[in-house]
Amino acid sequence: MTDEQRRAVVSREIWPELPFEAWQDTYDTLQLWTQIVGKVRLAKAPMMNHWWQVPLYVTSRGLTTSPIPHESGRCFQIDFDFIDHRLLIEVNDGRTERLPLAPRPVADFHRELMDRLKALGLEVRIWTTPVEIPDPIPFEHDREHAAYDARCAHQFWRALVEVDRVLKQFRSWFLGKASPVHFFWGSFDMAVTRFSGRLAPPHPGAPNLADRVTREAYSHEVSSCGFWPGKGLGQPAFYSYAYPEPAGLPDAQIIPGAGYYSRELHEFILPYDAVRQAAAPDQFLLEFLASTYAAAADFGHWDRAVLER
Repeated sequence: MTDEQRRAVVSREIWPELPFEAWQDTYDTLQLWTQIVGKVRLAKAPMMNHWWQVPLYVTSRGLTTSPIPHESGRCFQIDFDFIDHRLLIEVNDGRTERLPLAPRPVADFHRELMDRLKALGLEVRIWTTPVEIPDPIPFEHDREHAAYDARCAHQFWRALVEVDRVLKQFRSWFLGKASPVHFFWGSFDMAVTRFSGRLAPPHPGAPNLADRVTREAYSHEVSSCGFWPGKGLGQPAFYSYAYPEPAGLPDAQIIPGAGYYSRELHEFILPYDAVRQAAAPDQFLLEFLASTYAAAADFGHWDRAVLER
């Protein structure tokens, strides 16, 4: 075995397998569970530009809301633990509640979480209709989605840990306004966004999402990139796009060769498995992120000398 082959084997162990078809049912349920938890944060956190108050963040065990203020004068956070497979509610007065992460209908998960919050004196009202999915079923009535494969959830989290690490490295190269690296529970993707500093035209809207949401998210010109676990493409993949999309961007030459422009999605796509199987996955992914951003910035006439490190 050559050195390059050995490095590729090690890379595949670090970047876990994530075949979409093997965990689609768990994916669907977990997306709804994260929406319930995310909407708790949305209900209590003060508004920030581009909805930066609503995402979740990767931790050494799963995903977290980070501390959420409550009108009782306390704060609390909700964490998904994909090692011990539990949902943990922690309050700054020392009180905690735990829910097992196991196969159960969305309706039961919703009811138990709300009951536990109420027991802690942290009653929260949320809008119970899921977002960014077709034909949504209100959480309290959803008994259709009930799958939870612990191994698949753990693999998903392991992938997010690697994605989070590389996206943070990519973010560090930019001096201008940039978002945190965060996980959006609506679209169920991890993203980081760079801004040119200029206003953008009103966004035309997105399926299953209110116009006011997209117009706030895209109020200014962006070059955004991130990671989808699989829905919509049938495989996990990295993406990169610009809004507004400058003329000529679809025909830009990017690297590595495994990346391509989807005219249906209006985004550059790089399959997750291409990264996972590369001899140097971090460098392979960073080339994609850097080259697609450079194309967006150049075609969009960004002031790169001022914005970049």
